[in-house]
Amino acid sequence: MLRNWKGILVAFMTFTWSHALRAENGTMGYEYLSVPVSVHSAALGGLNATLAEDDVSLVFENPALLTNVSDKTLGLGFTSFVASTTKLSAAWAQNAGSRGVWSANVQYLSYGKMKETDDMGNEIGNLSASDVSVQGSFAYMLSDRISGGVTAKFMFSNYASYNAFAMGVDLGLNYLSPSTRTSLSIVARNLGGQLKAFHDKHEKLPFDLCLGFSQQFANAPLRIHITMDDITHWKNLNFIQHFIFGLDILPTQNVWIALGYNVRRSHEMKVLGSSHWAGWNIGFGINIKKVKVGVGYGKWHIGASSVMANLSYTF
Repeated sequence: MLRNWKGILVAFMTFTWSHALRAENGTMGYEYLSVPVSVHSAALGGLNATLAEDDVSLVFENPALLTNVSDKTLGLGFTSFVASTTKLSAAWAQNAGSRGVWSANVQYLSYGKMKETDDMGNEIGNLSASDVSVQGSFAYMLSDRISGGVTAKFMFSNYASYNAFAMGVDLGLNYLSPSTRTSLSIVARNLGGQLKAFHDKHEKLPFDLCLGFSQQFANAPLRIHITMDDITHWKNLNFIQHFIFGLDILPTQNVWIALGYNVRRSHEMKVLGSSHWAGWNIGFGINIKKVKVGVGYGKWHIGASSVMANLSYTF
């Protein structure tokens, strides 16, 4: 099994790095895919690939984490953004044999209603814009401690009378040691490209290759998380700006309180010497039998704060 694991890792790195080199140049689109769906992940800084919890929303972060989700679980998510922009999500997970899990997932981002004008600036009505990502995921236990996962994405954009279509893939690996309470992951998100563009120029997907580490302490109700994000892109970024730091406080097995700091977001949203708390995130979650609820708060933009909520139920 170890030999197979090494081969999978080499193939994973070769494929993702070659894609990263091809995607280095070009216009980026579909940035909504980088906005977290999981409240817990968002509270830990906006991205977490190693949170091995029974949380179906984490499939959007790393498909390999799907092996930790209970059979027949439904998850729903909501995020508020600037003005009337909102993001909705849903995911259904179900076992596939003794070592596999599959899920069907969807993300929907609505930009609300906007005034439509002609070439002279006269109002002629209203228009709407939205993005939808329909996804299918599968994860499998490669060994007792190693899981691998893949997500296929089909993305549809509709802006007034214009539309576009893209396809992408997420690939993830996770190592989880129950004895040491250590979790390690590598994830390549948004491999793929646009098949139909709004105009003649095609946009690139926001490719992201990240590494993650989580460690829960045996004698304290604490868990630390360190994520290195976007490691194939170094232009205009220094080393520390690739890091996201998170802390979980676990007073009981059914309650979590999370705090996160995203170095890059804090730096990019700094105005007049202050980031106005951008980059900092906080969240809270509780599990009551088959029901799990999470609520989070963060600043994805200086001009407005975002409130997130997750709800899941295991049938």
